[in-house]
Amino acid sequence: MIRNFKEMLEVAKSQKKMKIVVAAAQDEDVIKAVSKAKEIGVAEPALVGDKAKIIDIMNELGISSSEYEIIDEPDLLQAAKKSVELIRQGKGNFLMKGFIQTADIMRAALDKEAGLRTENLISHIMVYEVPSYNKLLYTTDGGINVAPDLSQKVQILENAIKVCKAMKMDRIYASCLAGAETVNPKIPATVDGKAIADMKDKWEALNVAVQGPVALDLAISSEACGHKGYKAEGAGIADILLAPCYEVGNVLGKSLTYFAGGKSAGIIMGAKVPIILTSRADSAESKLLSIALGSVVASDKAHNICNK
Repeated sequence: MIRNFKEMLEVAKSQKKMKIVVAAAQDEDVIKAVSKAKEIGVAEPALVGDKAKIIDIMNELGISSSEYEIIDEPDLLQAAKKSVELIRQGKGNFLMKGFIQTADIMRAALDKEAGLRTENLISHIMVYEVPSYNKLLYTTDGGINVAPDLSQKVQILENAIKVCKAMKMDRIYASCLAGAETVNPKIPATVDGKAIADMKDKWEALNVAVQGPVALDLAISSEACGHKGYKAEGAGIADILLAPCYEVGNVLGKSLTYFAGGKSAGIIMGAKVPIILTSRADSAESKLLSIALGSVVASDKAHNICNK
């Protein structure tokens, strides 16, 4: 089980090096992150975008462009399409957004004919290392699915479980977040949380224990569970926090970063390969950690495909 980001980086370095394709790579922060990833052996980048601008940025940063594969495509939309095409051709193991709008790269990635779409729901998983928690915490979905229904929440949880499995976890504890533990027909989060937790055979087959509905304190605090007399397998020690809606997942994640001093990495699951979407507000460290996470998940995916 990978318990922190230091261990994750070590795993990424020790495995077969995965290839990351960066769409519209002419972005200084992104080039910093992928060059660091290459330097420490986490991933091998292929940079798709405006070659002249990419080289100019590298020169300013003191990076030797001759050591990188650079595919010249100045047009942003075409760069996204070319990056996806490289993945489809088996020339990359995962995809990363560069200097391009999220909607544009996702449109290329999810194109029905030329994209990376599967039958699975696309969802976003954030992984947090918080000083007050003794292991990594996985939150989902605060990035893509705005108001998921019950079926979609099940798929969102399944995607998060895949990430946890790639992170070498055996028994996984998931909590379906709500404001309280009592089911109230007027509060969909409680109804869905109970329905998901009741799918015991499904989750046990994956070696996952799911509780819900449950408030945040009882999901992550054993002390709170003791005070309130709450007992359930995984109570107080959650690995996955399943948010009832986009707003909860988004606010929870930003709170872990800005109030709790958490480090983070993010990944999109449900496509044929992992997708890394970083924000300009993300630190260079967060971008590097996201690349390492993508590398670990891509390696696990490649291994499972090869062994089917």
